[in-house]
Amino acid sequence: MINKKLLMDCMSFEISRDVINEAMKKNGPFLVKGTLQRADAKNQNGRIYPKHILEREAKNYEQHFIRERRALGELDHPESSIVNLKNVSHTVTRMFWEGDDLMGEVEVLPTPSGNILKELFASGIRLGISSRGMGSVRKNVHESADEVQDDFELIAFDFVSNPSTKGAFLSPDSDMSLNEGVIVKPTETNKWEIVENVIRDILCEIK
Repeated sequence: MINKKLLMDCMSFEISRDVINEAMKKNGPFLVKGTLQRADAKNQNGRIYPKHILEREAKNYEQHFIRERRALGELDHPESSIVNLKNVSHTVTRMFWEGDDLMGEVEVLPTPSGNILKELFASGIRLGISSRGMGSVRKNVHESADEVQDDFELIAFDFVSNPSTKGAFLSPDSDMSLNEGVIVKPTETNKWEIVENVIRDILCEIK
């Protein structure tokens, strides 16, 4: 008998400059869109998600979570199969396929974690988005990878700072302006200082 476990894997994600600029001008929803997962491809965790399984789970997620506006995700990866409402930062509003890529549109929420996420984007911090689900894996000898099995159940998509897939970062364009400010692409030496400053500022605002 194969035991199910918590599976967390990241994929490339791309921010939409036009949508964000327009949203900032109108004080509307802060939206980003890009790749949520990729089917039939080995990731840096050594796992492969068969397309028929991702298609099934995407359909279930659309019907039971997105349509009911409860497709919530957290900032950073929780070691749990339960979405903690205190840490929610965003919600998935739409999913669709482009070839083997499961694409999605994500709305950043005005929660404490959502505000941190939004400010990290505005500061040019590169972030990844990661799927969270429960399931089992089986060794695929031909691909030298662990293949996710049919018992996989998608739980959420979370934003993270350390993606497991090469290139799995959400990165705002360096020339994008938000509220007449210019995003500065951080260097490796100062990015964590920026993160700490953003989080401290947000926490001070909500006290």
